[in-house]
Amino acid sequence: MRVGIISLLHESNTFVTAPTTLDNFRRDVLLVGHEILPHFETAHHEIGGFITGLRDAGIEPVGVFAARALPSGVITADTFDELVECMLDHLEHHQPLDGLLIAPHGATVAENHPDADGYWMQAVREAFGPDKPIIGTLDPHANLSPQMVKATDALFAYRTNPHVDQADRGREAALLMARTLRGEVRPRQAASFPPLAINIERQCSEEQPCREYAAWVEEVRQRPGILGASLFYGFPYSDVAEMGTAMLCIADGDAALAASTADELAHKMWDDRERTLGTFLSVHEAIDKALACEGPVCLLDMGDNVGAGSPADGTTIAQALVDRNVERAFVAICDPEAVAAATAAGVGQTVALEIGAKLDRLHGDPLRVTCQVISLHEGRFAEEKPRHGGKTEYDMGPTAIVRTKSGLTLQLTSERTAPWSLRQLTYCNLAPTDFQIIVAKGVNAPLAAYAAVCPQFFRVDTPGVTTANLSRLQYAHRRSGMYPFERDAVWR
Repeated sequence: MRVGIISLLHESNTFVTAPTTLDNFRRDVLLVGHEILPHFETAHHEIGGFITGLRDAGIEPVGVFAARALPSGVITADTFDELVECMLDHLEHHQPLDGLLIAPHGATVAENHPDADGYWMQAVREAFGPDKPIIGTLDPHANLSPQMVKATDALFAYRTNPHVDQADRGREAALLMARTLRGEVRPRQAASFPPLAINIERQCSEEQPCREYAAWVEEVRQRPGILGASLFYGFPYSDVAEMGTAMLCIADGDAALAASTADELAHKMWDDRERTLGTFLSVHEAIDKALACEGPVCLLDMGDNVGAGSPADGTTIAQALVDRNVERAFVAICDPEAVAAATAAGVGQTVALEIGAKLDRLHGDPLRVTCQVISLHEGRFAEEKPRHGGKTEYDMGPTAIVRTKSGLTLQLTSERTAPWSLRQLTYCNLAPTDFQIIVAKGVNAPLAAYAAVCPQFFRVDTPGVTTANLSRLQYAHRRSGMYPFERDAVWR
């Protein structure tokens, strides 16, 4: 038997003004056919799990199409159309196939298709036919849609946030595919969609309330007749009608059981909705707390969350650290112009820099500082351990380490780089334990890497396109009667 593998992974932030183009995918992953298996087979990624799981079951994995880009703005219509056309062409080329394993993100938005994942999944279903199984994985930040559910036989969300179980979920999907093809089970799935947006500050799977929600879902997985169950937090930075939480269940040959179980879980979460509200710590409150703790302390810059599409050039926390003359602090900022200026000055030299806030002023104003250039780097490093997103190869572009007179160490990168690996520091000969404060531009994802060295984390309420305070965002397409936007919202 032969099972094809298709993936299109992009988390689209509709509040980011810069669009996502084909070049964004080319800089990360854009592979077809025989290129796919060698790239992913050893990766801590769902596609790696697909490959391993299928081979363990004696099924041949067949690479069809794989595309991924770092979270950013809405995908242009031309780019999306080209990606889907390439996907469908290669699906036809690699037939016959007995089944498909797919890896969408679930929060992809294109200019011409707000529910972009639902669109391409339905296009794949129509091309593949109604009778052969399509089983997939999703990021728990998916804005799950009825079309995604209808187009597939079974979907599994990653269970962890930070996402470190992607390979496990890929293997789980492959195992269900094998059982389905052997005629052992008949997966039937259903989802329930409460009008609820869980604040991103509350979405860590090891913290409440999501830790308890995960326990509810795990209890359901152990019930007779249930083949799988998933919690979706949703992605609040995609302003689409589907934005919000969901519960999904898969039952063996029993669509009614799947639907009633998904509803049961969704109502439990809805009844607990007050615990999904975020708490907001100001920049100076966070710095005060960090200075009072044993270091290193990680301050999470929620408004400039690279893993949710931000520009990575926010200066709000860096400016506060300079203003307060905080020593032994670290911040990474994407600014190729500042890198070029530091490179021109040379290692050991002093240079006046205007850092950050190049794209907009939503994330702070330019940081004007005089710095010593400490070191210069090519910017490529590898991460071998399971970390958020399953990413193993990083390219920051030309990178400069500079230090201000106040003692702030700045890593200036030429490419947006999500803080998902401590190698981002150690590659540049920076020891994390040398710092009292490490600023990571994220909310939950950095914990997988930084928990090893940071005994304390504080999530900081900073402005930007990924602000945790959703009241600052101007939504035009979300559902009405949705908690917490409407505190008096009711559901069924």
